[in-house]
Amino acid sequence: MERKKVFVALSGGVDSSVSAALLKKEGYDVTGVFIKVWHPDFLPCEWKTERRDAMRVCVKLNIPFMTFDFESEYKKDVVDYMVREYKAGKTPNPDVMCNRHIKFGAFLRKVRESGVNFIATGHYARSTFDEKTGTYKLLRGIDRNKDQTYFLWMLTQDDLKSTIFPVGDMEKKDVRKKASEFGLETADKKDSQGLCFVGKIDLRDFLKHFIDSKEGDVINEKGEKIGTHEGAFFYTLGQRHGFITDKKTPSEAPLYVVDRNVEDNTITVSSTPTESEHNKKEILLKDVNWISTTPKEGKTLRAQYRYRQKQVRCIVRTGVDEVKIEFETKQASVASGQSLVIYDGDECLGGGVIL
Repeated sequence: MERKKVFVALSGGVDSSVSAALLKKEGYDVTGVFIKVWHPDFLPCEWKTERRDAMRVCVKLNIPFMTFDFESEYKKDVVDYMVREYKAGKTPNPDVMCNRHIKFGAFLRKVRESGVNFIATGHYARSTFDEKTGTYKLLRGIDRNKDQTYFLWMLTQDDLKSTIFPVGDMEKKDVRKKASEFGLETADKKDSQGLCFVGKIDLRDFLKHFIDSKEGDVINEKGEKIGTHEGAFFYTLGQRHGFITDKKTPSEAPLYVVDRNVEDNTITVSSTPTESEHNKKEILLKDVNWISTTPKEGKTLRAQYRYRQKQVRCIVRTGVDEVKIEFETKQASVASGQSLVIYDGDECLGGGVIL
């Protein structure tokens, strides 16, 4: 019987490296693929280093290596989207769009065009096939601290039937241990952080290359001006730095952004964000995607609207044109444009973008 062919997205990091090694050990016909994307000319160029590390992994594992160039797709579907959303006063999640349009979009399409039906990534997530319902389900990774299903809520049945998550059943420490056992140079490599593929960036400095800064007022919840900022576009709810306020004493509590108005170019701050009048008990979602089934009306589920946030209890109300989320208690720093993801135990049911 011919071995199953799989293309593994190799980032140059330890998780994808071990994913390729595990699949080869299991008997798959593995090809490693480095995905090259658009990179801003005003940031240090690191993709060549990452590509070199991915190549070394393939040499060590004795598997073919390829490079797929999705520079234009990344610029259009991830970077341009992110800048457009910030200009509109929203807080987008570019990593979600990177997964949707690049890894499970352009990459998966190109792999299928070559006649191969499977891809694999180093995401900390799991998938399973429910024979009773005939559907695939997306489950949280075993390592709760590394679980990445929050960024995968846009996946579909078609995506899941072609995707393998080799490290989803593993703890991070065991992944590094496996990397050492396989003799991979990435075993002790630090985890990548920041924007998908681009890396660690200062968001404000990044956006200033696309959005002109304009000084505005910092106001308190009484509407009183207490300082200045560089432009409402550049701030996210919950942020506690990057703006200037009237001189404070060291004993005073820090201030957090609880609201922003790009039309008036103001941001509102509070020292008690959990008690802010801007906190929300209900929100609406757009671009909703349910991975395997629509949640039962009225059932208590759990929601997450930031990565690694402690999940909060909620109820999903599905309508004809929109989905309403009712939180059990008022929630702070819920921003338009963020992804809100719904869970039922370990299962990631899907989610949507907050209106």
